Amino acid sequence: MNLRTAIFSALACGTLAMPFALSAQQSTTPGATMQAAAAQKVSGDDKDFLEDAAQSGHAEIEGSKLALRKTANPDIKAFAEQMIADHTKVGDELTALAKQKGYTPPTEPSLVQATKIKAISVMDGDSFDKSYANQIGVSVHEDAVELFQETANEAKDPDIKAFAAKHLPALQQHLELARALKQKVDPGS
Repeated sequence: MNLRTAIFSALACGTLAMPFALSAQQSTTPGATMQAAAAQKVSGDDKDFLEDAAQSGHAEIEGSKLALRKTANPDIKAFAEQMIADHTKVGDELTALAKQKGYTPPTEPSLVQATKIKAISVMDGDSFDKSYANQIGVSVHEDAVELFQETANEAKDPDIKAFAAKHLPALQQHLELARALKQKVDPGS
């Protein structure tokens, strides 16, 4: 057998084997194929909601854990504990919904939210309490209420729309609690 014949034989064998290798690879990952199909059914706006809602929840949890470590104020501690409990529960539900839709949501706050948390982490005492109440309590909840309200009204996916509508009242209540907390720790604002 000369070199040219050996090369053509190898190429022919490889070409014939490729369809079998591809079909074997596809048949061993049916879950991945189903997830990809499900992910394609979720619109870009609905995916954005899943991402933004996950990041918002992580910001609340991380900021509130920081508050538990840094504050001596019992009102801040109580609010932070409630935020950790409530947002952890909603986050677990959001993750399950996202995975059902073939999407893996983020596991941490957005860069902007992480920067806010980092900025208040260097503060102490009253200035920490005021910043936490304003930046994490009020500001993050204002954004979340707006996000959930828009999604409850406009989402294309009925499950995502129902999720947003279900959790919107609790977020609105959190916002009111955060505003009241802000008034307690920073009455002049």
